[in-house]
Parts: sequence; C-alpha cells; structure tokens
Amino acid sequence: MITRRSPARALLYGVFYRLPHPVRRRLVRMAVPKYIVGAVTLVTDSEATGHGAGRLLLLRQPPGRSWSLPAGLLRRREEPIVGAARELAEETGIELPAQQLRPASPNAVVHAKGWVDVVFEVAVPASQTELVVDGAEVYEAAWYRLDALPRLSPATARLLAYYGMGPLAEPAVDPEPR
Repeated sequence: MITRRSPARALLYGVFYRLPHPVRRRLVRMAVPKYIVGAVTLVTDSEATGHGAGRLLLLRQPPGRSWSLPAGLLRRREEPIVGAARELAEETGIELPAQQLRPASPNAVVHAKGWVDVVFEVAVPASQTELVVDGAEVYEAAWYRLDALPRLSPATARLLAYYGMGPLAEPAVDPEPR
C-alpha cells in the first residue's frame, strides 16, 4: 500500500478531529449539501394479470392537472418505511403495517433539486381495497393500467422511469428478432 500524505491536509484533519463533536458536526453541516427526504410507495394491484395488465395506484392532488404517487416528507427522526406507511394511510386510506412494505430497487432516488425519495413497494388486491381520500390534500385516488397511465406529474414520470414504468421508461428490448 502506498500512502501519499499531504502535510497541509494532515494538519487540517488533525485540527478538525481535535475539535469537540458538536463543533465538528456544525462544520460538516455547513459544508455538505442538504436534502429534503421523502417516502414514496409504489402500490400495485396484486390481482392484475396478463401482459401489460399491471395496475398502479395514482393520486390526483392540487392543482389537479396531473397524477402522482402516494408520498410525503418524513417527519424528524422518522424511519422512511414508517413514513411511507403513514403517508399511504393518510393519502389513500390504505392502512398497512410498515413491515408489509418492501424496499424498491433502487431504494433511494436522489433528485437534482435537493431532495431524496426513499421508495417502497407493496401489492394489494384492488377489488378488496377501499380507497379513502380527504378531498383537500388528495382529490382522487384510482388504479391505472401500466400501459394506459394518465398524465403524470414530471417528478412522478421521472421516478417511475427508474422502475421501468411510465412514459420516460426505456422500451423493453426484444432479445430475439421475429
């Protein structure tokens, strides 16, 4: 192993690590980017079958021109999975234990404008799931086929593309030409 040691850098780190922990923390917070963290849930219909028949739960929220996913900001010190379950219940009426949600892959999406979405998945039977919205924060909740999605908010379209869904998703490549 080769170690290249810059004397100035070594001096700065030596001074930094001798500072009291609260001072180091404050200095780090001043120097690193800050992010807003939200939790998003991709809710699919467990009863949907057949090619292209998958269904996704979407919300129409103010101002009501496009559709989005159940999501919201985390509370201070709230675990992302708990926040996702809370937001899902608040916005759709679907109350599930947090343990029923599964981390999506990728589990976190970092957006260019300073926020991070921690994304979870769950499948529920749409025919047995009553959707309840408050009419203020959420105007409407509805199931949509993945091959017939309504107009999505730009943020929702970008997020869904990470999971191979929606208008911005890369088209599937047929491995064998016919």
